[in-house]
Amino acid sequence: MFDCILIANRGEIACRVIRTCRRLGIRTVAVYSTADADAQHVRLADEAWPIGGPRPAESYLRGEAILDVARRSGAQAIHPGYGFLSENTDFARACAAAGIVFIGPRPESIDAMGSKAAAKALMEKHAVPLVPGYHGEDQEPAHLAAEATRTGFPLMIKAAAGGGGKGMRIVRDAAGFADALASAQREAANAFGDTRVILERYVGHPRHIEFQVFGDSHGNIIHLNERECSAQRRYQKVLEETPSPFLDEERRARMGAAAVAAARAVDYVGAGTVEFIVGQDGEFFFMEMNTRLQVEHPVTEETLGLDLVEWQLRVAHGEPLPLRQEDVRASGHAIEVRLYAEDPEANFLPGSGRLAALALPSPSRHVRLDAGVVAGDTVTIFYDPMIAKLIVHDRDRAKALERLREALAQTDIAGPKSNVAFLERLARHPAVVEGRIDTGYLDRHLDEFLMGTTRAGDLECFAAATAVLLADESAPAVAAGDPHSPWASADAWRLGHPGKRVVALMEGECRHEIDAHGHDGHYVLHQGDHSCTVAGARLGDGILSARFDGRARRVPLSMEGTRIRLHDDEGRRWTFERAPAYAWAGEASPGARHLVAPMPGRIVLVRATAGDVVEEGQELLVMEAMKMELALKAPRAGTIESVSAAQGDFVDADAILVRFTETA
Repeated sequence: MFDCILIANRGEIACRVIRTCRRLGIRTVAVYSTADADAQHVRLADEAWPIGGPRPAESYLRGEAILDVARRSGAQAIHPGYGFLSENTDFARACAAAGIVFIGPRPESIDAMGSKAAAKALMEKHAVPLVPGYHGEDQEPAHLAAEATRTGFPLMIKAAAGGGGKGMRIVRDAAGFADALASAQREAANAFGDTRVILERYVGHPRHIEFQVFGDSHGNIIHLNERECSAQRRYQKVLEETPSPFLDEERRARMGAAAVAAARAVDYVGAGTVEFIVGQDGEFFFMEMNTRLQVEHPVTEETLGLDLVEWQLRVAHGEPLPLRQEDVRASGHAIEVRLYAEDPEANFLPGSGRLAALALPSPSRHVRLDAGVVAGDTVTIFYDPMIAKLIVHDRDRAKALERLREALAQTDIAGPKSNVAFLERLARHPAVVEGRIDTGYLDRHLDEFLMGTTRAGDLECFAAATAVLLADESAPAVAAGDPHSPWASADAWRLGHPGKRVVALMEGECRHEIDAHGHDGHYVLHQGDHSCTVAGARLGDGILSARFDGRARRVPLSMEGTRIRLHDDEGRRWTFERAPAYAWAGEASPGARHLVAPMPGRIVLVRATAGDVVEEGQELLVMEAMKMELALKAPRAGTIESVSAAQGDFVDADAILVRFTETA
């Protein structure tokens, strides 16, 4: 086995590889950008070397700089993780030329599958089922438009060199083809440096089912069962699971055989994933092959009891596969979701910033966490905003979903906004629970998964105030003296009457003031014209239990510093910040006279000029940030006074991009 390997990646996957290497006694070398100097993968590795600036092109995509670190550190092999250089044939060849093992497939296999168009042509020769469409070399817009008409609408445009949902567009009719093509090509150029596309007939209400394959240098190739990834938003996977609730044994066997045939077509070595699109009638078609380890590989590991990173290392070292196909035995059901710094209520806008708090469920035999950050770390604007992967495993799907809901309820993230509440609603939604979701379901029914702006009601306010009162009473008011003295308790005790306390809570910009009388878990609370009698209140292990007007309730509630977070059994969450009781003044919010950049990024398209009269919601600019395109739309109808950004400009968060005149 290798003595030392370099990990040419960052974040969660780098930490994941380090854990396996540490168990196997392999020394690890990390690399890092200036934005990642304090990152967890840097702290976990045995040593770490700087390789450049914050943007990937300045650091993690600099193959020669990474190879230089490998030579200087004595690394015998390089694990590329997923993303960045993991499917870069030039880098794989450069590793071989330097006498360093690339922990991945041969460059020829990456080449064969790196282009969706070339992969489809190859699969066609090996009788792997394909969706009708066009994957030819002629990329002239007029020719592509003609091929689109021949294929028929609706159809899918896909970046030929793509993955991860980048450069993909659904086109419903010929009139929308040109704009969709241009947008897909721009996104593909930004993500992959390649504008080539393929066209496919759009399969209505399809499922996305992929098979984990593994090959060794001795000619052995097997599959390790399927993962269903049909819960997607804009082609980005949201929930992955195994086994698929859709497949029976006969379908599983046919698809597994097709996956192995696809891998054999390129003499595959290492970990890979063959992805299929599956119609409602069970007919399946080859979509693409990812020649790397996938983000969702933990669900396969949990049901099979394997470490796929260890398999990668052993295969790269020349060892044969540890199992034959007939020895692969699955147990139970596993589900993975990814916790992201993003705002689902703002069209899933990626977020960034310091993680002021990060509370995750405790790992157990049913719960696994793969994370690349801890509380206090920063989610930067330069990389994918994933915080952690949450994986659950139990004896069947129903139990696994219960584990998932319970684990998400225990999760709390403060700082940038997150998708935790969205994932909770996803895990409870009938389409997911009943296993009938398809790849377009989330986009068609997104409002069913979003909370909207739901202000806290009386119960939530009174529960939060009760928690504050209990917390205050548990903290001595004096640092020394008689602990049994009534003056040592912060419960507003007064001689002759119970005293009054004011608890002020901010819920966003909304202020709640609750007057409280009483102590020791027994209170009378007033908010405006509403009142509540609280009895027997106790707070511990993230649960507030009390009788509110005689009705006993159990309220999941956590407190950290001045922050109080409540949660209910429908996945709704309310967050309060404690505020000074008597020091606050409201301020009216200004009118929408500006369109500002929601985050740092690059302007890729400007559709507006000064003097234009626009409607509310009209697209004015397109911005590329965090590996995705964002459409920036007019906040109101009106006349544009000025446009402050041009195509190609890099703009800061909150920069004013468009100004409107005073009158609409």
